[in-house]
Amino acid sequence: MASSSGRCYWYMNVVPLCAMVAVECFSVVSSVLFKAATQKGLSYYVFIAYSYAISTFILLLPFLFIFFTTRSSGLPTFKASLVGRIFLLGVIGFVFQLIGYKGLEFSSPTLASALSNLVPAFTYVLAILFRMEKATLKSSSTQAKIIGSIVSIIGALVVTLYKGPIVLSASASSSSLLSSSSSQGDWVLGAFLLAASYTLPPLWFIVQTQVMEQYPVELVVVFLYNVCGTLISAPACILVESSFSVWRLKLDITLLAVIFSGFCGCLVSVVHTWAIHLKGPVYVSSFKPLSVVIAAAMSVIFLGDALYIGSVIGAGILSIGFYAVLWGKAKSSAELSEEYCLNRKLTCNSTTPLLNNQQGKQSFPI
Repeated sequence: MASSSGRCYWYMNVVPLCAMVAVECFSVVSSVLFKAATQKGLSYYVFIAYSYAISTFILLLPFLFIFFTTRSSGLPTFKASLVGRIFLLGVIGFVFQLIGYKGLEFSSPTLASALSNLVPAFTYVLAILFRMEKATLKSSSTQAKIIGSIVSIIGALVVTLYKGPIVLSASASSSSLLSSSSSQGDWVLGAFLLAASYTLPPLWFIVQTQVMEQYPVELVVVFLYNVCGTLISAPACILVESSFSVWRLKLDITLLAVIFSGFCGCLVSVVHTWAIHLKGPVYVSSFKPLSVVIAAAMSVIFLGDALYIGSVIGAGILSIGFYAVLWGKAKSSAELSEEYCLNRKLTCNSTTPLLNNQQGKQSFPI
């Protein structure tokens, strides 16, 4: 019994934690490689289309083949109503990358990682609207989530509107080059594009949660999502970049960035879908602040980007808001668990017949 509970604890807590930390690191590396590739002249339309194609046909198809050949039990019935929602996931994912990578082109991976802390706040707001979260204003957990969401938005405004002096840079020459090539106007525009793009992942999490409730097979859902993303992105990007020469990749950082992005997109989609099914959308969104430190270090070391005081202050405010939302989430989960245990204890101690007791137990979620 002890070993079984230990395995359950690892599967429910340790494995999701490690997986989410890993995908945040991979996401930051992908952003840094994209920034370096665009400096070499790679079109971000080409980057998006190739990334979706690699995720779908090079990585996911072999995994899907292995999954079907080794699965002993049959798959759940696929309902036609799921097609629209999975296609919507593809649209959301494509628009997110379209806006987000354009914002990253005008700014830096550090700013993108700082603004990604808006995701927990936006996710909480959407979770309330879709009735996945309860908002009781008298509850301390709800108050913490609301205050954390407001603080996160304030931090995002600081990062967006205030650049400030340079705190850290790789060298004086690189920082002067960055200052000349990246104006304050481009920085603000990039920040607004990034902030707008981070309103979409919470919507993606919500729709993905609804899809997983109807069809709880992560690999199949992720494969179909990437197929939709490829079918949407390929014609749209070809329409914008019609020159054949633009689509030819050189054997340099551009090819590495595209291949790694395809691998990273596949990995992130699978882990996020699995974690949403296991822990919920708010849990998945709560790991975004981890990427700020990683992005700041990698941007300074590998790209020669400068770290500005506005990004540091804004990221700090965003992190405070994030931890407030996370604490509120943990508090509400503890309150629900305590309420469930109390109700179950009262039901077990009642003098009602055994059949009624069993029915009473089933009325509380585990």
